[in-house]
Amino acid sequence: MDMLAPLKQDIKAGIEKVFDYQVADGQLVISPTKKEFDGEYTFVVFPLVKALKSSPPQIAEQLGAHLKEHTSLVEDYNVVQGFLNLSLAAPFWIAIAKKVAEKDYGQQPSNGKKFMVEFASPNTNKPLHLGHIRNILLGWSTAQIAAANGYEVIKTQIVNDRGIAICKSMMAWQKLANGATPESTNTKGDHFVGSYYVAFEKLFQEEYKMWQETDKGKEIYKEHAKDGVDEATFFKGYKNKYFNEYSALGAETKEMLLQWEAGEPEVIALWKKMNGWVYEGFETTYNKMGVGFDYSNYESETYLLGKEFVQQGLADKVFYQKDDGSIWADLEDAKMDHKIVLRSDGTSVYVTQDLGTAHMRYEKYKMDHLVYVVADEQDYHFKVLFEILKRLGEPYAANLHHLSYGMVDLPSGKMKSREGTVVDADDLMEEVVQEAQNSAAERGGLEGLSENERMEIYRKVGLAALKYFIIKINPKKRMTFDPKESLDMQGQTGPYVQNAYVRIQSIFRKAGVAEIAFPEQLEEPIHELEKELLVQLESYPEVLAEALTKYDPSHVANFSYTLAKTYHKFYHDCRILSADVASTKELRLYLSRAVGQTLEKAMHLLGIEMPDYM
Repeated sequence: MDMLAPLKQDIKAGIEKVFDYQVADGQLVISPTKKEFDGEYTFVVFPLVKALKSSPPQIAEQLGAHLKEHTSLVEDYNVVQGFLNLSLAAPFWIAIAKKVAEKDYGQQPSNGKKFMVEFASPNTNKPLHLGHIRNILLGWSTAQIAAANGYEVIKTQIVNDRGIAICKSMMAWQKLANGATPESTNTKGDHFVGSYYVAFEKLFQEEYKMWQETDKGKEIYKEHAKDGVDEATFFKGYKNKYFNEYSALGAETKEMLLQWEAGEPEVIALWKKMNGWVYEGFETTYNKMGVGFDYSNYESETYLLGKEFVQQGLADKVFYQKDDGSIWADLEDAKMDHKIVLRSDGTSVYVTQDLGTAHMRYEKYKMDHLVYVVADEQDYHFKVLFEILKRLGEPYAANLHHLSYGMVDLPSGKMKSREGTVVDADDLMEEVVQEAQNSAAERGGLEGLSENERMEIYRKVGLAALKYFIIKINPKKRMTFDPKESLDMQGQTGPYVQNAYVRIQSIFRKAGVAEIAFPEQLEEPIHELEKELLVQLESYPEVLAEALTKYDPSHVANFSYTLAKTYHKFYHDCRILSADVASTKELRLYLSRAVGQTLEKAMHLLGIEMPDYM
């Protein structure tokens, strides 16, 4: 429901009466008035200038005078250039207050469409880290926001469970573990496997360093190093070539990958065992984070997909074949290059797999939208993928989106999984919960609760601090994770928003009432802060729509903060339970409940739970 529909109708009728002009709905642009001007809502006059052949101030002045004189909703007006700022009367605010207090306010009815979101997409050679947290929170929030906008949502991930990186962990375990398991070492499964990925890198670096001192290593340096490049710099850039051509560890690892592809039973058994350890660890982390998936794809099951799809595209002349048998897409007319989609030996590349996986998903789910949450390092890959799917005539191709996000750095620099210099997701969640506990101990106020109740509050507050810090930033921005800033319990933080909700719960505990009768008649004028809260609450559905349209959950985070900030000021400036007039007390309780409900709903969309005490 358009909450501003009655006001728009009055404006439309006023334009017709004053100017004898039938205005189109698209010309009715109304938005909250800027704080520096009087009024609550502003009507933009500029779209009418050409048709009415008059200046913006003249149009605004004539229309404002008519609305004030002839409508019950407009109490006063002022004109600023081409903007008509309207001060609205009590009947308008009463209608708004009743609507925003409904429990399902903001939730759109089903639109009959399916919205798929792919996020997380971890590798089974390492545990989830801070970068994954940003990905997961963006994906989860986008999915929840899509559901609030009326979509049937399908949450999925593709697990990168095969390839040379996975074989590195397996190879290191074979060489170093002596049969150790997560259980025997009391280590979480994904951490256990990840430690062998790091161990492999150490073994490789030792081997590489020794090789550099051999006659072959010195010969390579002399032959290939450019003038003036020292050995350390040269060998840093030569590492991948060494791994592929000279490394004994590299040869063993590549042989293991070939054995896996050939279905060698012992290799497959080890692969399944180690991946099983990782999956148990991932599930624990997902549960702590409060997220989950409707289904998962695995690269081991999808890496061969797309080949038949490519052959069909070749037959349809979407692709072309070179003399060596490789198949390509010519994307120059779309300002991209020529992209290989099938190698000359018949093996696929990543885009081949993604083509096949997207097609498979559509065959199974018939989704209308498909969103990939992947870091901006893959921007070009998804431009290519989407363009090819469009040329192949896939029915969902027009509704594909890459939710591209900036990487997460540490104050000390980039994170590197191979070197073990990452902020582990599990450790980080434990840290923020502990910090919430420390902060609560300093403030006090939870003494009457049981230990379990207090621990649950610490968990909710700590995770809110982490999640909100990540989500409040526009996804496209590269961000530096600063633990101290993220755990600050003041300012634009999750706990600050939670505190507004907790205040509201405290008010109702003190009031001792479960139901509130809305005052049909107000004995006092509506306070400016009450109007400000109602304007913000009225905008909630629009905020949700914009957050989905722009694939940016930070809109919801920032809305929550603004609403909480206004409520804190309202709480400070306006008496609620001690209001002198009964109807004012009832209105303020009613409004408080609407704010509490909306904050809870909005934060839920971000994966944040609200405590009743702090």
